[in-house]
Amino acid sequence: MLRRRSDLPLDRDPSGRYLPWLVAVMVFLAALALVCAMAMNKVVQRWDQGLSGSITIQIPPPAETSTAAANEMAIDRIIDILLDTDGIIIAEVLEPDEIAELLKPWLGTEAISQDLPLPMLIAVVLDPRTSPDLGRLARQLDEAVPGTLLDDHQSWLGELLSLARSIELLAALVLALVGSCAIAMVIFATRMGLAIHGQIIELLHLIGAQDSYVAAEFQSHALKLALRGGVLGLLLALITLVAVARLMSRVESALFPEFSLQPLEWSLLALLPLAIALVAMLTARWTVLRTLGRMP
Repeated sequence: MLRRRSDLPLDRDPSGRYLPWLVAVMVFLAALALVCAMAMNKVVQRWDQGLSGSITIQIPPPAETSTAAANEMAIDRIIDILLDTDGIIIAEVLEPDEIAELLKPWLGTEAISQDLPLPMLIAVVLDPRTSPDLGRLARQLDEAVPGTLLDDHQSWLGELLSLARSIELLAALVLALVGSCAIAMVIFATRMGLAIHGQIIELLHLIGAQDSYVAAEFQSHALKLALRGGVLGLLLALITLVAVARLMSRVESALFPEFSLQPLEWSLLALLPLAIALVAMLTARWTVLRTLGRMP
């Protein structure tokens, strides 16, 4: 009679020494790539939601010889043009304190002083039902007050979106590479185990063991090793992410997103070790059945 789960001493295979560590590295890289893609997607969504349906009018800083009345007249001309344009709901002049607060994440508190010439900004809210002719509006504003700029945020938002898509594509390539490497490692380890225990497998066949029984032994072993390495890799990735999050929290910059994951995103990370373990188990079973099926 066959003994349950003890006919093949797979725990003493050399593959058991390196396979968990290799899987840990693979899961570590996959987790970092996945979190980078999630973080970049959050940045795009945050900026897109914050700037969607709005434009910014930038009036150059007043000359030293300009009077306060002349500056007020220039702003009034810009406001009149904006409010007379179809598709514009609100046009609000930002105070110097508000402009300094917007520049604070980029320049820092110390770089902003009273002597720094700041442009005047007007925040404009667009009507979602009507789209104004921004090109014609930009020409009108420049004619009214030379040097006035209209920023619809689309240029750099498009670049940010392209960057986000590139990072997401890179993350997908990393995940595909991790899966391919895991399959290759399991195939190599399984074939090594078949070669080492070839005589025991032949003996098992002589006493009535089927190929499916041998495959079950190997797939159980691969599942255990891959799951052990996957959990280790995920723990290392979480430690790294926590350390990076603490460093980012000390830097006041709009370039860095706030590190926070939703429950669904945490679930995706937690499923990485299980996914790698299932891939290893199925690969080991396929390798055993294919190899034994070719044997005479």
